[in-house]
Amino acid sequence: MRVLTSIFLGLFLVTNAYSQQDKQTDTILNHQTPLITANKVDLLNNVDVIFNTQLGFNSNFEDGNYTGSKFEVNQFRLEVKGKVYKDKVFFRFRDRYTKDTEVQSTDNMSSSTDLAFIGYKISGRTSIAIGKMTANWGGYEFDMNPIDIYQYNDIVDNSDNFLTGVQLNWKLNTNHNFSFQVLNSRTKSFTEIYQNVPDIEEAKFPAAYVGNWNGSFLDGKFKTIYSFSIFQEATKNGRPVNMYYTALGNQFRTKKWLFQYDFKWSSEDLDRTGVVSSIIPDTVMDHAAENVYYIEHWLRTVYSLNEQWKITAIGMVSTASWKDIPVPNVSSNRIRTAWGVIPTVEFYPIKNFNLKFFATYVARFYNYSDYAKTDLGQSNNNTGRIMIGIISPLVVL
Repeated sequence: MRVLTSIFLGLFLVTNAYSQQDKQTDTILNHQTPLITANKVDLLNNVDVIFNTQLGFNSNFEDGNYTGSKFEVNQFRLEVKGKVYKDKVFFRFRDRYTKDTEVQSTDNMSSSTDLAFIGYKISGRTSIAIGKMTANWGGYEFDMNPIDIYQYNDIVDNSDNFLTGVQLNWKLNTNHNFSFQVLNSRTKSFTEIYQNVPDIEEAKFPAAYVGNWNGSFLDGKFKTIYSFSIFQEATKNGRPVNMYYTALGNQFRTKKWLFQYDFKWSSEDLDRTGVVSSIIPDTVMDHAAENVYYIEHWLRTVYSLNEQWKITAIGMVSTASWKDIPVPNVSSNRIRTAWGVIPTVEFYPIKNFNLKFFATYVARFYNYSDYAKTDLGQSNNNTGRIMIGIISPLVVL
């Protein structure tokens, strides 16, 4: 896929060069047909090529100790999107060059490919799309362009966020939009994710059903991104083995302030998120944990000093719980609580252009329950990362 993308860009540049040459020789070869005709120019006007970039200098810390620094391309995602055939057909492709390109066993797509879908606009209110796409989990943390994220909370950070399937969109009015998706529930095979779980029979069609609502109130001052999802993964003794996930994203905006708050809840018959399973040593359990759940809160506050300077603060907490703790009389199912604090300063040097310099500190704190410490060998710890760099979704075409 990356090769095809490079070929596409190369052909565009070559075609553009030849079109310039044609202009210079117009008076001699008036009979020659131009390589880019008027209808092709119109097509290019409906196509965007975007370099989604986050570049910076990162310094890392563990338990308060400095561990090293380096320049890194934190994110580079090449995106091509547009509309063709009278705005009826649309497409979008995005590939991440800062991730492994291993072809996944379920959807036969590279793990680095975020988006590769084609859509059709049925009417002014309704459209349909098929291919690899963003799973509409809901919430403002997930809705942001990934290059604007310095650190995700646990659920989004450990999820398959781009899945293959079909999506139906319906616009009730200018303030309310709904979507429904039927997707593969994962990109990898059942065994790759869960290992060999006893008495579990894998679903013949592991599917995710995702409903999403985007709402707008008070002339756009208050907005919502809500969703509910059901994942069908397997059966156990004739009973379904599912995952249930909901995300409630809320946003309030004034002239100077922006507030965003997400609540997320994930109940998993098999540990799809994987945090609980990663805490349990193989000597205790050599497959995914059963009957786990996660609860998260994510709050982002942005204050605009002026058109060029913004101060941002993000606070987040994620709790991981295991209902099947094999110790009697445990006071709580919770085995880990993860906290995060991300203060940031952002500077936009060019007015009305989406390019910014940033300086941020990502602090994470991990607190374990008494059971996790005594029986699973865990201990409280923390990490830190200072990041200084530049971010922009550069539209090059």
